[in-house]
Amino acid sequence: MKRNIVILFLFTITILSPLLLSSKVLANNAVAHATEEESPGMELPQFEAGQAPEGESGATPEAAEEEELEVVQYRTFFGLDSRVVVWIVSELHLMFAAFVLGVPIFAVIVEIVGYKGGDVKYDKMAKEFTKLLSAAFATTASLGGLLAFCLFGLYPEFMSHMTNVFAPTMYIYALLFFGEAFTLYGYYYSWDILKGTAFRKWSHISLGVMLNLFGTSLMFLTNSWATYMMSPSGVSPATGRVLSLYHAFYNELWMPVNIHRLIANVCFGGFIVGAYAAVKFLGARTEEEKAHYDWMGYVGNFIGIGALIPLPFAGYWLGREVYSASPVMGNIMMGGAFSWTFIIQAILIGMLFIGANYYLWLGMGRIKGSERYTKFIKYLVFIIFACFAVWLTPHNLPLSGEERAMIGEQYHPFSKYFGVMAAKNAVVNMIILATFFSFLIYRRSNKGETVPFSEQGRAGKIGIFSALIFCLLMLVSYAVSLNFVELEANIKEFVKPLITSLYIQSFAVGLAAFLTFKNKGKLAQTMLFAVTACIAVLYFWYYGFEVMQKANLVLRYLSVTQVSIVMSCLIMNAVIDIFVFRKAKLVGGISWGKMPVRSQYALILLCIVIVILMGLMGFIRSGLRMDWHVYGILQDTSQWAYTPTLSFMGRVVGLIVALFLGLVAFVFWLANLGESKGKTATQ
Repeated sequence: MKRNIVILFLFTITILSPLLLSSKVLANNAVAHATEEESPGMELPQFEAGQAPEGESGATPEAAEEEELEVVQYRTFFGLDSRVVVWIVSELHLMFAAFVLGVPIFAVIVEIVGYKGGDVKYDKMAKEFTKLLSAAFATTASLGGLLAFCLFGLYPEFMSHMTNVFAPTMYIYALLFFGEAFTLYGYYYSWDILKGTAFRKWSHISLGVMLNLFGTSLMFLTNSWATYMMSPSGVSPATGRVLSLYHAFYNELWMPVNIHRLIANVCFGGFIVGAYAAVKFLGARTEEEKAHYDWMGYVGNFIGIGALIPLPFAGYWLGREVYSASPVMGNIMMGGAFSWTFIIQAILIGMLFIGANYYLWLGMGRIKGSERYTKFIKYLVFIIFACFAVWLTPHNLPLSGEERAMIGEQYHPFSKYFGVMAAKNAVVNMIILATFFSFLIYRRSNKGETVPFSEQGRAGKIGIFSALIFCLLMLVSYAVSLNFVELEANIKEFVKPLITSLYIQSFAVGLAAFLTFKNKGKLAQTMLFAVTACIAVLYFWYYGFEVMQKANLVLRYLSVTQVSIVMSCLIMNAVIDIFVFRKAKLVGGISWGKMPVRSQYALILLCIVIVILMGLMGFIRSGLRMDWHVYGILQDTSQWAYTPTLSFMGRVVGLIVALFLGLVAFVFWLANLGESKGKTATQ
């Protein structure tokens, strides 16, 4: 009944709006006609171009000409804070864009998996992903248009500069947008038409691939505009004259932001889809619906956490490049006004890892045979929460003068060891390893006796060998490159342990592959986990302190070494796990739909947290420019050229999150209107 009232209300507004608008237009036309009728035969004054009537405005022609030439720097929107208006609109646009760009990536992958495996469930789910996509696309485009109007209207001088630099790319942007729109709707509406034969299905998949190519190209192009504002190049700093469009486009932060945003979009889309499935699960009326949306929620969480694992590595790379582009900006980011925002970020990311792991552990309850692995959960809980506690510990505690005098130094004598990057990098890597271990025990929960690796055929050998080559190339090439870093001799001494660690990890990866070929895959995984944790977590935690005190310049190489070692462990262990448990006997099935209600609230919480995180990171990325529109080239001289307080930032980000979630809920509700009506009619 309520739904019918809402539909009736929307229908009434839709019908009356053109009528009300037309009545105003007609009224204006009537006034115009009346004016014409009241002055029949009156000759309108004729002026020459650029000449104003003397004495009419009280200004001389020269003064009027000077007034016309005055450049408008800023405007306001009905007296509102222009910065906040642009902030809200741009963040909403970015959030919808992240969803629209992230979902097609895994929708196409799910469709391919379904087609190759012959499972219709995957095809159905991929189509449902795309349905949400098509509903959100129009909102994304509308917000993009609104953002352009706001920027050109409120910041004309800034946009004049950006247009002067990037004008050719703006035409390409328009073409790419058309390409994305056409392929998106073609991909969705041809789903049922392009079925039946392999040629038709692959044609449809090709449309999905093209959709991703257009979307990713679009994102890469717009990233050049955003990163140019932080690390401008290719223009004259004194005059702003364009010297090289290529260098302005391919600026120092462009590629790190591309990679970071690409992974973040997939993560964002996965958790949004997970929350959508959770809401549908909670409202499901049949066991079949519950099973479908339980499975969909699992896939959403899997995609979200799968992208979340490499995201800190991409974030670290971006942070390091920010330091390289501008040490001042880098110091402000981690040690200045924005350092507390990274404490908030650590809390949010910790919540994501805890929530995703909690959902996995609950999910093991619906898998028969998982009882063998539940004993590990208590250890994982301890590790993840202990690491989380270290991660969110700040280096500088907010102490009063008296408290500081009682301690006797600036930092707390105990917690100061947990607030520095050496400790935080170590625990982040430990959380990632623990989360990956959760995935491994989840996926093998209902698997029993395994088939020896020697019987896995050529696919197993090629898989292990490929993973080994990839990991060795990554580790050895970086070890070799460290021999050529340009540092003073006394500092370069601190690089040698990093090179040794990389070679030890290379040997461990090779040994893991050897053990797998000898049908000792589980032993290989255990050995690789142990070696990685000892080097990347325990040893580098200790060695990081030493480097910070004696050779701070080496810290950046230590972090990359840490990341490379952990990545090699994840890649090698994942491939070994796939082939060790391939063709394994099943000890039980998965009862989809048999999940406690709290698991669905965990999925919804993950969605809210990732949206808050994206809002926070958007503030940090823009705020680092401080009072510059284009860092070091075009200064912000408006009345809002200051860094907002954390409390103000919290209120604005909270408003953005509420608006985004409300809009997403509304858009998804609209997308399901037809389906709900169809079901009601069928019943």
